Formats: sequence, structure tokens, C-alpha cells
Amino acid sequence: MRATVFLACTFPLALAQQTPAPPQALPPATMSSPRPSTLVPPVRPFHLPARTGIETQMEISLDQTLAMALANNKDIEASRIDQLESEYTLTAAQGAFDPQLSVTSYWEQQITPIASALGGSSTGSLLNKTWQADPAVTQPLPWYGGAFRTDLSSTDAYSNNTFLSLNPQYQTSLNFSYTQPLWRNLLYDSNRHQIDVAKKNISLTDEQFRQRVMTIVQQTEQAYWELSYAYNNLQVQLDAVRIGIQQDESNRRQEEQGLLAPIDVVAAQTQLANFEVGAYAAQSALTSAENLLKDLVLPDRTDPQWSSALIPVTPEDVNAPLTPLSDAIAEAMANRPEIAQVKINGEINEKDVRYYRGQTKPQVNLTALYTRAGLAGVELPPGPNPFTAAFGPITNQLNELSALAGLPPLSGVSFGSSAIPPVLVGNYWHSLAGVWGGNFPTTEVQLNISLPIRNRTADANLGKSLAETRRIRNQMQQTEQNVQGEVRTAMENVQMAQLRLQAAQVARESAEEQYQSEQRQFRAGTSTLFLVQQRQATMITARSQEHRSQADLSETIAQFQLATGTILAERNIKLK
Repeated sequence: MRATVFLACTFPLALAQQTPAPPQALPPATMSSPRPSTLVPPVRPFHLPARTGIETQMEISLDQTLAMALANNKDIEASRIDQLESEYTLTAAQGAFDPQLSVTSYWEQQITPIASALGGSSTGSLLNKTWQADPAVTQPLPWYGGAFRTDLSSTDAYSNNTFLSLNPQYQTSLNFSYTQPLWRNLLYDSNRHQIDVAKKNISLTDEQFRQRVMTIVQQTEQAYWELSYAYNNLQVQLDAVRIGIQQDESNRRQEEQGLLAPIDVVAAQTQLANFEVGAYAAQSALTSAENLLKDLVLPDRTDPQWSSALIPVTPEDVNAPLTPLSDAIAEAMANRPEIAQVKINGEINEKDVRYYRGQTKPQVNLTALYTRAGLAGVELPPGPNPFTAAFGPITNQLNELSALAGLPPLSGVSFGSSAIPPVLVGNYWHSLAGVWGGNFPTTEVQLNISLPIRNRTADANLGKSLAETRRIRNQMQQTEQNVQGEVRTAMENVQMAQLRLQAAQVARESAEEQYQSEQRQFRAGTSTLFLVQQRQATMITARSQEHRSQADLSETIAQFQLATGTILAERNIKLK
């Protein structure tokens, strides 16, 4: 077996380096008969041209071929990208719990016409200037569906309102709120659902990646053995051409000696021409098989190995696995990525059912709010009271009369003259100190209940998920059945391929013995050229069939390993 493969691997170098001169692998007699018949024209020289675009050659093992396919195959690279995208999807889903910082800020100046002193202005207009900043942090929590918000509101307000005792004023408040669902979304909400589904999708893409790698490995092995067969078959066809040339020379010598009729030389030429057709077809098949393998293992069309002849050096795998059918089926059920994918889809469906079942419940939310307020400003001096300003002349006259009578004067009535608490007098930081001190707290608890009248959307989504559960159950049964059928078929194919190889070996040995025997009888004059040529054709076919059976057995073994899900372990391929 190894000698045959070596012969097939070493011969293409002569083909790739040949010039218009005869191929080095063929004897000089291949050009034409040294003593041409005077009655029959000599055969044309046999010339097998160099293969298109092939300049060098490279020996390659099956392990090297698989490594190149795993590193360069575009389908595998696409599956790797799918894995990466699924990881990004999980990160995006987890981002739902990222805290969010927001700032709301504005500046406003408002001038309002006032027609009465009671409006706070005696000039006919009221001026208000406001600057506000409100930074806030919000975050949904990954536990029990709750969410909190906290913000610090700061307002700087200025006005020419005569009723104010503090101007400008610095208003601050620190606010906390927490919302906790009590029924819907308590144990399972949309954010947690999306994260669970994203995690399952990562596992799903991992199994899809493993399935794609297994398929590429099997396809690469098949292409490798097809290339090995193509080289062996080309060698067989060239051997056939060599035999045909030798037969033509022998017939010509005998025709010159009068031992054969000229028509026998023509018959030998016909046989030789048919062998040449087989050689040309074998080289074309070799190029096709090699290009198919290169398409699987090379990174792109600019790779220099497109100009190299790939010479397989790994002998065919002719040792069929001895695995009982029940064990092979059990291995397939445990290892096949298709079954794992259906299981993961079922787990995703369970998450959907859980989420949509929760959405059919009423919405009951408990919200707790806590606020600390602060206020500070610049204290204004006492001014006239707009409500008592008309009594000023009367008060003055009464005071003059009181002075004449020796009585104390009446105090003037002023507005804003009452004392402002020190806690409210100061700048912005003084207002913040009031917030931190908790001088003005507010606590509030809310209970919000939302009860849909029909809730058809949630009911429909739940019904769809339950229907999907039944579909996935049927899909699992169908997938397991398909896997079992593939294992049975693959095991049968391996057994038949092994038997075909044994029969082909016997057929090749018998055909060679028959040909040698027919040659001896022909030289002794007890056989005919027709029988010799028939034995030649049978022997060439048997040799080619033996190589075909060897490649078929190797390919069916790889197909069996794919069917049982063990092909990566058999090739020591570990996925990261």
C-alpha cells in the first residue's frame, strides 16, 4: 500500500518538470517503435503535458491538510464570527443593568406684566431668573426586577418680587426612589430573560461551530482521499500506456517476422490509444480533485500554493472501526451537535414560556420615595408693607399728636421685617448643608396596580411559546431518528467498503495472474492478441478499482466518524 502511494506521489514531479521531450517516468520506447512496420504507420509519440498553473510540488499529510483547513477555511471563519457576535449580544443584554448618569439643566428669564401692587411689583413688571441643574443616576437591579433613581436638584432663583425675604434663593433637594414589582416581573423580567437567552445562544453558536468544523474536517478528508486516488489512478493509467507501448513494439516485431498480421498491429494501436485517453482523463480528474482540496484549505486565491502540486503522503485508512451498533448510536446521541442544538432551543423555549407566563399576571408595583430639601438665600432689609403703605400719613400725624401729648409714637408697619431663621440665610453651600443635615425630609410610599381587562398580547405570546414547545419536542424525535439512520447507513457503508476492498484486491491479483498467463500463451502461440488485450484492460480496471476501493473505505470511515460525532476526537482536534 505504501509503495503504491509513494509511486503515485513521486511521479507528478516528472510531469510538472517535463518539457516537450518524453516524460521521464516513461521509457524511451514511448516515443515510437524503434523498428516501425512497413505496412502500418508508427504510433504518434505519447506526450502528457504539464498541468495548468503547476510549477512546484509539495508533499502534504492528512494532519497538515486538516490544520490548514481549520486555519483558513472561510466557512469556519464565518462560524467563529457568529460566536463572537453571540458574545457581544450577551454583553449588550447585560448592559441593561448598567447605571445611567443623566443631567438636566436649564436657564430661564421671565418678565411678567403686573397691574397691581399685590403682584409683588410696583413697576408694572415682575422679573424672575432661574438656573437649574439636576444630575441623576438610575439603574435597574438584577434582583427581583427592582429599579432605583437618585438625583440632586439645585436651583438658583432671583426675582424683583417685593414680597420676598430671601433674594436670591438657593433651593436644593436630594431625592431617592425605589420601585419594586410585587407580582409581574418580580421573579423574571425582560432584562433577565434577554440575558438567559443570550447565554443559551452562545452555547447554540458553539454547537453550530462544532458542527461546521466536523463537516469541514469530513469534507477535507474526503477531498484528500480523492486526491490520493487521483494520483494512484493516474499512475495506473500511465502504466497502462507503458504496457500498450510494449505490446505495440512486440506486435510490430512479430509482424516484421511474419508471425502476426498487420491488423494485429492496428489492434495494438487501438488499445494504446484507449489507454492514452484514460491517462488524459486521469490527469484532468487529478487537477479537479486537487483544486477542490485547495479550495477547502487555502486562505485566498493569491496563496502561492495554488501553483504547487499537493502530493498526499498519508496512506489510506483501511482499518474499519469495530464498534457495536448500539454503542455507535449511543455515541451519536451524546456527541452529535444537531441533537445538542435542539436541546438548547428547547431550553430557550422554556425561558420564553416562563417570561410570557409572568406577563399574563397583573402589574403591582410598590414605590418608595424619600426627599431631603434645602433652602438658603440672601436676607433682604425690611421694606414698606404694600398692604399698609396707604396708612403712612395717618401714622405720622398720630405720632405728632402723641408727641404733643407726651405719648410714645406708634411703630411703623413694615413688610418683611420679621426675623429670618439663620438656617435659611446663606449661600448655595449652606442650602446643601441643610440637605445633608436632613432638616426638611419627605417620605412617601405608593402602591400602583394595573390590571389588563383582556391582556390578549401576553396570552398570545404564551400560547405561541407553548406551541413552540410541542414543535421542538417533535424536532428532537425527528433529529434522533435521522441520526440513528445516518449511523446505521454509515456503519453499513464501512462494512461494504471493506468487503469491496478485499474483493478488489483479489480481483487485481487474479487479473495480473491472468494477464501474465495470457501473455505466456500468446508467446507460445496458443492464445490470441484479442484475449491478451482483453486481459490487459481487465487488469488495468482491476488496479484502478482497488485504488478506488481504498479511497472509498477511507472516506466511509470518516463519514462514520462524522455520523457518530467522534471525528474531532479521532483526529485529536480540540476546539477553543
